[in-house]
Amino acid sequence: MTVASADLAQLYVLIRTFEGCRLMPYLCPAGVWTCGWGSTGPDVVPGQPWTQQYADRRMQQDAMRFARGTLALCPGLAGTRLSAIADFAYNLGLGNLQASTLRRKVNAREWDEAKTQLMRWVRGGGRVLPGLVRRRKAEADLI
Repeated sequence: MTVASADLAQLYVLIRTFEGCRLMPYLCPAGVWTCGWGSTGPDVVPGQPWTQQYADRRMQQDAMRFARGTLALCPGLAGTRLSAIADFAYNLGLGNLQASTLRRKVNAREWDEAKTQLMRWVRGGGRVLPGLVRRRKAEADLI
């Protein structure tokens, strides 16, 4: 699946805006060890900081992985719509996208309903998080 560099550029803006960059690993509101621009995985080791260069490279790799995964689940997306849904997946995981009503609405090209579905994903650790409300609003605006 091909992801245009313009799609990635918009996705990078969303990630950088809403994730922020922390070079020391931390537990996110969902209790997952996280580092850099919201990256997770086995290379996130409590107490082991990342360099800015590694965090930036890892964000680019993760963004590409989530954009490709989003295209596999939602074929035909492009432009700002791809960026918006890939950012959702970057934040919440491809598994959540795959199982979601959001995905069904996107694949049916029901854009108003997709925006409504995005706004349902604003909780972390069991409570509404203002940062997630802002993020989902920004994604919905790109739909």
